[in-house]
Amino acid sequence: MKSKIKSSWAEPYKMKVVELLKMTDRPQRLKSIKEAGYNTFLLKSEDVYIDLLTDSGTSAMSDRQWAGMMLGDEAYAGSRNFYHLEKVIQTLYGYKYIIPTHQGRGAENILSKALIKKGDIIPGNMYFTTTRLHQELAGAKFVDVIIDEAHDPASEHPFKGNVDMDKLKQVVEKYGAKRIPYVCIATSVNMAGGQPISMQNLKDLRAYTTKLGIRIIHDMTRVAENAYFIQQREAGYAKKSIRAIVKEINSYTDGATMSAKKDALVNIGGFLATNEWDVYEEARNLVVIYEGLHTYGGLAGRDMEAMAIGIEESLSDEHIRARIGQVEYLGQKMLDYGIPIVLPIGGHGIFVDAKKFLPHLTQDQFPAQTLSAEVYLEAGVRTMERGVVSAGRKSNGENYYPKLELVRFTIPRRVYTQAHMDVIAESINSVFLRRDKIKGLKMVYEPKYLRFFQARFERLK
Repeated sequence: MKSKIKSSWAEPYKMKVVELLKMTDRPQRLKSIKEAGYNTFLLKSEDVYIDLLTDSGTSAMSDRQWAGMMLGDEAYAGSRNFYHLEKVIQTLYGYKYIIPTHQGRGAENILSKALIKKGDIIPGNMYFTTTRLHQELAGAKFVDVIIDEAHDPASEHPFKGNVDMDKLKQVVEKYGAKRIPYVCIATSVNMAGGQPISMQNLKDLRAYTTKLGIRIIHDMTRVAENAYFIQQREAGYAKKSIRAIVKEINSYTDGATMSAKKDALVNIGGFLATNEWDVYEEARNLVVIYEGLHTYGGLAGRDMEAMAIGIEESLSDEHIRARIGQVEYLGQKMLDYGIPIVLPIGGHGIFVDAKKFLPHLTQDQFPAQTLSAEVYLEAGVRTMERGVVSAGRKSNGENYYPKLELVRFTIPRRVYTQAHMDVIAESINSVFLRRDKIKGLKMVYEPKYLRFFQARFERLK
């Protein structure tokens, strides 16, 4: 399946406010990246021209969202904005009980404390950094049960986020269903390159777990993007709306965590959702310890209002078509230059294969981290590493060595133009043309947890 750009996609909005950007030259950028220890997370945002570090909390809110923020009810308890958000989630997503949190990892923390006991096993369709850490801190072990194609950047499997049912059955046979409180399913799979799971795979998973009494917990951070790929690629869904597909996806799960900073188009916020009263009761007791009262969960009323409106806007077919169309446009430009990227093109960004880009560097020389620094140095474009640095260490102190060593070019929603995409593609091509001369990095500072956020590096001589 070759990646092809559909004709005539355009943004379903017009610009009303612009933010001026700081332009820098190469000597300034060299100084900045050295001061940041060659870690793009440690760069000052004012020194960045095009910021593709993440799509989390970086999207542009609509006039309706900004207007909604003026209707913020900042009462400590029972804010009307909470009840609006609750109704929107129940209506559009289909979950019964809702607990707002300050962002997705707040929901992951509460869920892990509510459902996991020491010695538990959590199968999932590839790890995510914060999700796995919360599971491990609660005493569980994560086991990857995604299909093998997800670990192959060149594979063009249309649903690389699918669970390998044979792998899952082997995990159940080895550990027993009682040690598995839930299967963790992400839509779409970030670490695989924004790859979707198919509806049929979800149906098969639901049928299997129901027999065993195992929950399915849904990381629905980018569920609308996953729904778009189902609509475009899976038989029987071409004429269904994104809204209908999202609700069907959710119907095969028992609960969810969400970072609303992605699909839901807000700068801060998230939630935990469940269909089980007992889980809800435990979670709303925990939320008052770690976040805030169960009717605000660490958020201002205005943020909950913006989230409710953003959820509605995110499920527009026109919005999601333009959003993914922009990502596909950038991906095709890179392919035209011969840049090795993860295929098929994913939903929220382009993932460059750093192993193929810099084949002369071993993973211990951090090729993805190196490439991310080089892209910033070239044109002021900030990206991020998704490889051995992000993977972290095992409990015995050894590094995880993931098969995927990627640099993520993450596209914020409703922020950049097609001309920006052209500049990004040209900058990565310029780096590609001088790739043989690029030297790797060594890590000189490593924090205890989630090292990719704060680690520091030096250039190898």
